[in-house]
Amino acid sequence: MKAMAFVLTDIPYSTLFILLISSVISLVTSLTNRLLTNREQMKAWSQEIAAWRADSMKATRTGDKKLKAKVDKQQKHIMQMQSKMSWQSMKTSFIWFIPLMLLWVVFLTPTYANAGAVAYLPGIGKDPWSLPLFWWYLLCSFLSNTLITHLLGMSLGVD
Repeated sequence: MKAMAFVLTDIPYSTLFILLISSVISLVTSLTNRLLTNREQMKAWSQEIAAWRADSMKATRTGDKKLKAKVDKQQKHIMQMQSKMSWQSMKTSFIWFIPLMLLWVVFLTPTYANAGAVAYLPGIGKDPWSLPLFWWYLLCSFLSNTLITHLLGMSLGVD
């Protein structure tokens, strides 16, 4: 196991390993989110909120008092929908928070504590830009989460 940990701390193995870990975590959390969330309901709520925001901005821009009264009357309902949407999004976070913290505290942090850089980004300045574990994981996580969300058709784009 000691030899494996040593290899995992060397670039490019560390670079690829952290990319793989962040991709697997993104896939698992996205699949959990897909299973626990009613996507059609979320999309309907998102569309209703977007329409309300458009009306609200129009009422502000034009000074239309009738539209402003309508928007103000709907505000409580819209806030409740936003709260429900937040809860739907947070369910996955509650499930995976402790396992992910354990992964970081028990494995990643001790393994890469003395590693320094785990990845290099070429082309930034004269020398490659070195990234420590946290920043490389964060970059990989954003990338893999965006790709997986779109591949699984989970983005809430409003038509």
